[in-house]
Amino acid sequence: MNRILSWLCKVSLVPLIKGVFIEKIIGEENIVNLKRNFILASNHQSHLDTLVDGCLCVPRNFHFIGQIDGWRGIPRLFIRGLYLLCGVIPLDRKDKESKRKVIRKTIKVLKKGDILVIYPEGTRSINGKIQKGRFGISKIFLKTGVPIIPAGIKGSFELFPPKGKLRIKKIIKVNIGKPLFFKEEFKKAKNLDENTREYCQILQKITDKVMKEISNLTAIL
Repeated sequence: MNRILSWLCKVSLVPLIKGVFIEKIIGEENIVNLKRNFILASNHQSHLDTLVDGCLCVPRNFHFIGQIDGWRGIPRLFIRGLYLLCGVIPLDRKDKESKRKVIRKTIKVLKKGDILVIYPEGTRSINGKIQKGRFGISKIFLKTGVPIIPAGIKGSFELFPPKGKLRIKKIIKVNIGKPLFFKEEFKKAKNLDENTREYCQILQKITDKVMKEISNLTAIL
């Protein structure tokens, strides 16, 4: 999302979203005090999560990754247009080349200084529980070195679960953790071939740490 649209959302949408859905946000200083861009990684229970995470990023430039493989026909064209307007990076989860293209695009926006919002689980939870993290976030981190800020969201599943109806209630809580820099892992990975077992172990270590932080942040809400 570009700066102008981001500012408009801060002025118009954010007060509405906070007034209708968000009960409490803890740890906002972890974003405010970080004087650079970052990767925001949170659990994913509902479409409302994108609105919540967007509130944490405005009025800066930021991007989501959004799936397009679940849409067909005219709705798919509408979604593509909406993604273009809002700076969402489209992903076809069934296409390997689309996945590679997404990695390249995320690296590009992060190196430009923008924020990336990502859901390491890869999809919404069907039962409200935090799922296993995937390597996408670790791959992006090792290509950029941009710090990862973990965040736990609670309450969005109850309001708008997958295939469920939207409820209007101010119960969503957010807990934002401290930035994760993984300096040692980043330095070590630079000298490794991406196809080696050691590189994969680093990917796993970063992913596990991020998911553990998200889980811990969510658990205390």
